[in-house]
Amino acid sequence: MAGQSGMVDPAIFEDLQARVDEDTAVRDELKDIIQALEKHNRTISFVLSRAHSTPVANLSSVLISAQDSIQNAVETVAKLSQSASKLPYYKFNSMWSRQVQDAIFGILFWGWLGGYKPTGSTPKCGRLLTVEELGEILKVPVNLKDRDEFHLTIEEYLQALISLVEELSRLARNSVTLGDYERPLLINQFVKDVLAGFQILNLKNDSLRRRSDGLKYKVKDVEDVVYDLSLRDLLPKKVEE
Repeated sequence: MAGQSGMVDPAIFEDLQARVDEDTAVRDELKDIIQALEKHNRTISFVLSRAHSTPVANLSSVLISAQDSIQNAVETVAKLSQSASKLPYYKFNSMWSRQVQDAIFGILFWGWLGGYKPTGSTPKCGRLLTVEELGEILKVPVNLKDRDEFHLTIEEYLQALISLVEELSRLARNSVTLGDYERPLLINQFVKDVLAGFQILNLKNDSLRRRSDGLKYKVKDVEDVVYDLSLRDLLPKKVEE
């Protein structure tokens, strides 16, 4: 070959370098979007943390504030989806999976507190948003199998659901300090139902399976709160009846 002094054509490595540079440029673009999503997630978490110190009667202001932050996260996820859908999904999805889980968790907690208003029905506390409803809120596909583009995965939803149970176990204790003895009962039934649902699943993901194994301890924490209320005769009378 003319202009080639060795046995290996340098053009091979020049082409590889061009591909590496292209991947690096894509990663840099994604990093900026992911950092913005992290910022919105922190804001959502900060706003919703006020639910631990706010009586139910005054919770609407917290939910309204959180909705504004969630909308910012939705817009950022749309940008992430637009950029990520140009790439092989499973080559890059580890870059944003944790941030997407955090966004899902924030929306799940907001929805559980009564912030979600589905069409044709009234919002209510204690509601678990489905993965399809989350897809509608975030305006992205769910669990895609037929094409390679950005989407929410079942694993991300389940990881966020475990985080929700962990957060609700805290809320059960903090509700008692606010003098709210009904909400721990609602949480108790909810987390038991979630645990029962996870026991149906045959999980293959190691991280997800390990975290789901810890759910029973969070359920026990909530049961202990309800048990203490019972010992102190603080359960609402209508529940006892």
